[in-house]
Amino acid sequence: MSKESIIFFSSGNSVRSQMAEGFARNLAGEGIEVFSAGCDSADPVHPFVIDVMQEFGIDISSQSPTLMSELAENHFDLSISLSSCTQSDDRTLAGTPAIIEWDIDHPLTETAREADLKKSLRQCAEKIKTMVSDLFKQGYYDAFVTQQNNLNSVLNSFSDAVIAHDLQRRIFFFSEGASQMTGLKPSQVIGKDCNSVFKPRFCGENCSFCFDRLEPDFQGKNYATVFHGPEGNRMELDANLIPLKNTRGAMTGVMVSMRDVSDLKMLERELKQQKSFRGIIGSDPKMIQLFQQIKDLAAYDYPVHIHGETGVGKELVAKAIHEESIRSNALFVPINCGALPEGLVESELFGHVKGSFSGAIRNKKGRFEMADKGTAFLDEVADLPKSVQVKLLRFLQEGTLEKVGSESPISVDVRVISATNKDLKEETKRGNFREDLYYRLNVIPIKLPPLKDRKNDILPLCDHFLKQAVHFENRTPHTISHKSLSAMMDYHWPGNIRELENAIRFSMVKSRGQIIQPQDLPLELQKIPKNEFQKGPEKKLDLKSVEKALEKAGGNKAKAARLLGVGRATIYRFLGQHPEILVE
Repeated sequence: MSKESIIFFSSGNSVRSQMAEGFARNLAGEGIEVFSAGCDSADPVHPFVIDVMQEFGIDISSQSPTLMSELAENHFDLSISLSSCTQSDDRTLAGTPAIIEWDIDHPLTETAREADLKKSLRQCAEKIKTMVSDLFKQGYYDAFVTQQNNLNSVLNSFSDAVIAHDLQRRIFFFSEGASQMTGLKPSQVIGKDCNSVFKPRFCGENCSFCFDRLEPDFQGKNYATVFHGPEGNRMELDANLIPLKNTRGAMTGVMVSMRDVSDLKMLERELKQQKSFRGIIGSDPKMIQLFQQIKDLAAYDYPVHIHGETGVGKELVAKAIHEESIRSNALFVPINCGALPEGLVESELFGHVKGSFSGAIRNKKGRFEMADKGTAFLDEVADLPKSVQVKLLRFLQEGTLEKVGSESPISVDVRVISATNKDLKEETKRGNFREDLYYRLNVIPIKLPPLKDRKNDILPLCDHFLKQAVHFENRTPHTISHKSLSAMMDYHWPGNIRELENAIRFSMVKSRGQIIQPQDLPLELQKIPKNEFQKGPEKKLDLKSVEKALEKAGGNKAKAARLLGVGRATIYRFLGQHPEILVE
C-alpha cells in the first residue's frame, strides 16, 4: 500500500515550514511522509531553530532544506502554505492536493538580539505546534485527504483522458484514461513540460501557453485535434479546456479532458454517404478510394508523390494528407517549384545567410526550415533544376541542409510531399530528372483522376462553387439549368476542376437571371452540338431500372442513358445522388 504524503511550504526563509515538518513527523502516523520546502530558497536549518525545537523535544538538525521546484514530480495528498505566497510563487503540485493557507508571521529578523530572536521563534513554534496538532488530532487531515482521494477517483473513473498542467506547462495530473490513450504512465510525465512529452503537441496551434503567449483572461476553449496512440492508431479527439485558479482568483494552470470521437466521426461520414473530405469534393468511387488512401497514410511519415493533370486539386490532396498526419499541428508549406526564379530556387528552399550573394542583406529561412516538424509540398517538382535536385536528394537522405553561403548543416524534420502533372518516370528516362531522387520521392504514389473520368462529381462541384460565391463574394444565389448541366457533362474539361470553377464564375457574371442557361456558359461549352441537349420532360429513374440498364450497357453510362430514354445529365445526376451504385 502506497504512503500518503503532506508538504509544508513558505515564501522567503523556510524556517516555518521546517518547524512544521518537525512537529508533523512527530504526530503523523507511519503511513504518512512529511516534506517541507521554501518557495524561493532552500536555507540551511538555523541553529537557533534547532535549539528552540529541541525545547519541544524534537530534533530537526538532520532535515534537508528543499526548494519547491525540486519536488515537482512528487505526488502529494495535502499541501499547507505557512505564508501568503505571491502569485508568481504559486505552485501547482502533482496529485492536485488541496492547499491550506496558515498565515504565520516570519519569526527571523537580522537586527533582533539573540534573546528576542529565540523568543520570537518559540512563539512561532508554539503556534505551528497547535495548528499541526489540530490538523491530525481533530481529523482535519483525514477529511482533506479523503476528499482529495474521492476527487481523484472520480477523475480516474472517466474513460476520457484528463490532464492538468501549470502555467509553465508542467503536468501535475494525469488520469488513468490519459494513460490508456497515450500508453504513458503518470510517473513518466508528471513534472514534465507537456510539449516535450507529446510530439507533435496535442494542442497544436490552439495552445494558449506556448510561444510565450500566456492568455491572462483565458476562459477555456474547445477544439478538435488528432493524436496517434502508442500503436500508431489515429484518433480524432474532442478537447475541452478549463482554467484552474487559486483562492485569490489568479490562474494557476489548466485542465483538459480529451475524448476519442473517431468512431462517431466515421459513423457521421458513413451516414452522410461521404461527398467530401478535408475540402475535397467528390462521391465518385475513385474519390472515395482516394479519401481512404489519405486516411491510411495518417499513421506513416513516408514521402508521397501525387501525379495528376493540371487543375485536379493536387495541393488540396497534399494538404489533406498533412491534416490527417501526425504533423497536423505544425505548418503546411506549399512551394510551386515551377514559379520560382531559377537563380533563387536554392535560396527559397534552403535559405541563405547575409552577404552570401548580391541582395542577401539579411539571413533568411528557407521553406524547408519554415516547415520544420510539418510538411513541405513541392508542386511541379519536375521543374527543379538539376543542381537543386542534388541538394534535395541529400536533404532527404540526411535530414540536414546547408543554407546558401553557409557551411554549417542544420537538422530539419520535414515530411516531403511532391506533385507534378508530368510523368516523372518518363522525365527520368529523358534525363530531365534524377532517378535516385525519383525513388526517394515516389515512396507512396497517388494518381488523381481527371474530371472527365468522374463526371458524376460535376453536379456537387457546381453546387459547392455556387455556394462559395454566395458566401465569400456576396453573389446572388444561382442554380444551373438541366440543359447547361447536360452541356457540362458532355464537355471533356481539359483544365479539370479549376476550369469548372472558372466556368461557374464566368456564367454567374454573364447570367441575366438566377438560372444559368447554356448561352451563359463559356464558348468552349457552347460548341457542343445542340442535338446533344435533351428535349421534353425527363423520366423519373429508380435504382432497379438504372442498375439493370448499366448492367446491360456494360457500365457505359451514356449507353445506359439511351436505353433508359433520358439525357446523360439525368443519369449522371442520379448516380451522384446514389453513390451506392458502383460503376466499373
